[in-house]
Amino acid sequence: MPKAPNTSTDSPPADERAEALLRQLDRSRLPAHVAVIMDGNGRWAREHGHADRTRGHEMAIGSVRQVTRAAAELGLKTLTLFSFSTENWRRPRKEVAFLMHLLRRFLVQERRELMDNRIRLVHSGRIEDLPLYARAALQNTMALTAKNEGMVLNLAISYGGRAEIADAARQIAAAVKAGKLALKDINEELLGQRMYHPELGDPDLMIRTSGEMRISNFLLWQLAYSEIYVTQTLWPDFGRADLIEALVAYQGRQRRFGAVG
Repeated sequence: MPKAPNTSTDSPPADERAEALLRQLDRSRLPAHVAVIMDGNGRWAREHGHADRTRGHEMAIGSVRQVTRAAAELGLKTLTLFSFSTENWRRPRKEVAFLMHLLRRFLVQERRELMDNRIRLVHSGRIEDLPLYARAALQNTMALTAKNEGMVLNLAISYGGRAEIADAARQIAAAVKAGKLALKDINEELLGQRMYHPELGDPDLMIRTSGEMRISNFLLWQLAYSEIYVTQTLWPDFGRADLIEALVAYQGRQRRFGAVG
């Protein structure tokens, strides 16, 4: 898989670059669902001389806001952001606590932005793992935006692809044990319906920042035929122009879903 070129240096100002890229974008062929692995916060902090990784996490909030707003303005139906994985709980306790408080602050501060852009917030992951203050902020923001009819913003928090599949298998096993489901009825479609948000559909495009060439236990079931775009740009530097560039690259792909083009 070739890496996308890094256009974050020696490039025109972001607004000019975004407008130039917009002229290449066919609005009638946008992906319905875009998923993003937001990677590179710690590296960004180091490269900018910060001893503490948390500075990178703070700066990442601006990218979340900018990309979410741009995705909604462009007309994407769903944006899924990999915000905190099940494996991230193994990070140092101080960093995890900072991230949970940052999550709460983001959810509260962005409520007006979500409402102004008619964005509906949903969550994928094991919400019961979150500390009460973060869980309450997430649930309250989801309830506030529940009737919004614009883009869906799906935050994958305390999320793991293997955990999602295990949770789906557990539901099916319980239904079989209760006599509500027969073994012969278990197929790919049924398993897919037990994922956290089957109504959102599989991502058409998955973007990963920071140049890492792996999917890191993200949407293992749903990414089967997603187009993958990898950029060297670190997440705190990723903005509107970078999103549009990824969409332009996506439109240059031929999606075959296992068939002959």
